Amino acid sequence: MKVRDVAFFIGRFQPVHNGHVYALKYILERHKQIIIGIGSALESHTLRNPFTAGERLEMLRLTMDFLGIDCRDYYIIAIPDTDVHITWVSIVEMLTPKFNVVYSNDPLTRRLFKEAGYEVRAIPLYERNIYSGEEFRRRVISGGNWKELVPHFIAEYLTENGLIERLRELARTDKPYKHVDY
Repeated sequence: MKVRDVAFFIGRFQPVHNGHVYALKYILERHKQIIIGIGSALESHTLRNPFTAGERLEMLRLTMDFLGIDCRDYYIIAIPDTDVHITWVSIVEMLTPKFNVVYSNDPLTRRLFKEAGYEVRAIPLYERNIYSGEEFRRRVISGGNWKELVPHFIAEYLTENGLIERLRELARTDKPYKHVDY
């Protein structure tokens, strides 16, 4: 059975920013279908990963709607991390439909998929010094102009759902939220 021409693209999407939109367009110009992996899916409520997998999924769905991509042409799947890197590709394969090419600029991700026999392609970076989750989070915390880094509908989503305030609160406490049993 031949695998369809399906691309796999993974990111943390903390949040979806204009660089991600550029990458999605780039991949979709080359492939009919895409599987978008939400990396570090089990992490949230920290400065590095402030948003939940569900919140990131919603941001990606809004992005795909904005781009006019038919829902039959993409999957969005939460992918957990593992401390045993050699098993991570197997976990991805177990959670996703089949794909034949991987897009990533992350050195570890590229190495793991190459070792598993996948074709791995880089994505041209779009103004990486500006468009990154790290820069977004820095600007939110410092009171800078973060809205120019994300599509308008993502800015609205983040604001309307209290996610900007969550990030600022995380920065003030400098500790992740912890569950307390009473």
